[in-house]
Amino acid sequence: MQRPAVPANPQRRTHLLRALGFGLAGLSPRLAAAATGDTTPQPEPGKTGPPQAAAQAPALPPSPPPLPLPESLAWKDAQALIVHNPHAIETRRGIAGQQVITPTRCLFVRNNALPPSARSIEQADDWAVSISGVATPDAFTLGELRQMPSKTVATVLQCAENGRGLTANPGAGTPWLTGAAGCVIWTGVPLSTVVRELGGVRADSRFLTALGGDTLPRTIASDFTRVERSVPLSALDNALLAWRLNGEPLPLVHGGPLRLVLPGYASINYIKYVRRIAFTHDESSAHIQTSEFRVPLRAGQPQVTIPAWRLPVKSWITAPLPVNDQPLTAGDIVIQGVAMGGSSAVAHIEITTDGGLSWQPAQFTGMDFGPFAWRLFEASVTLPVGSATLACRAANAAGQQQPEYTTDDTGYFVNGWREHQLSVTLAAAK
Repeated sequence: MQRPAVPANPQRRTHLLRALGFGLAGLSPRLAAAATGDTTPQPEPGKTGPPQAAAQAPALPPSPPPLPLPESLAWKDAQALIVHNPHAIETRRGIAGQQVITPTRCLFVRNNALPPSARSIEQADDWAVSISGVATPDAFTLGELRQMPSKTVATVLQCAENGRGLTANPGAGTPWLTGAAGCVIWTGVPLSTVVRELGGVRADSRFLTALGGDTLPRTIASDFTRVERSVPLSALDNALLAWRLNGEPLPLVHGGPLRLVLPGYASINYIKYVRRIAFTHDESSAHIQTSEFRVPLRAGQPQVTIPAWRLPVKSWITAPLPVNDQPLTAGDIVIQGVAMGGSSAVAHIEITTDGGLSWQPAQFTGMDFGPFAWRLFEASVTLPVGSATLACRAANAAGQQQPEYTTDDTGYFVNGWREHQLSVTLAAAK
């Protein structure tokens, strides 16, 4: 039975961010070795209209003036990113559709606390993670984990807050558009392999609980500040303790030297700098579990909430995008985008050019990296002079379809196709 929880309060999250004094000054310049991939930037579109005006999406406002990257992240591709603040940096909309795997230098940044010392990267093999709630509790260094059989898996890494800035009532918090998401490749040891070495999970366990090694202020109660999340025990089937990202050592800003990877789950559950794994009967009592990053247990009924766990089905168009309010050229146009199935493989994608009055199938393109990765798609259309409202919607192998609007106004798991639609103007060729 799911226990009741205090409803999420974005204002409390804002107070916490101020108290922690977020910044990335401690990151090591040696992370430059992790920069991979080249991109061509495209301007970022703004919000779509509220539900009351959904039949015709308004023209997109120009992108806000860019903020500079923190000095410690100079290895990132500044032209591919939007900097909201040093701990919230998103990938521009057009970048996602350029290739299936998001280059690390273009990958979004989202931190809930300060990272540990950069020495943890320099002395990565000494990093230790303890395992409890098993027959024989023990701890392993990263050097020891590397000796175990490794596995490589591609997943969508997506913040539960992604899309908040596209909603009619975004509320407090970072106004993410589409860029708090990427599709990346992880390498590490399956957590189930480690658990077998320790005799298996204790019989009364219901949750996999992980604690991060974040640097936290001593003046604030531990329950309020510690980054600890619990997920259902079934997540163990696909869980990975990862030390490589896109074929390179895992950077500190993305959770290095060791991160818990949970395919199909929101990235808040991918605990960075993981220090402790515990198989527990109860969920963590940490604030970030009990009061933040929670969604209604049943759609439209906010009284009882559960943690933001499994990702929903979702898609969005990445091209064509309006550029500096200039119209597109009418005629034959290729619509492109990305689609993900969330907790199961994406199975179907379709597009509309008239704001949802009619739909036509699109085709998946590029490589299929598995059920937890996203797929690129495209569709060829002919658009006349005038205006058009473009959108897409996906369905997954479990039969779940992307809704017209996000069901609940929590700022989490925004996946309505209407909220991701684009309004474009088309002019005759010169």
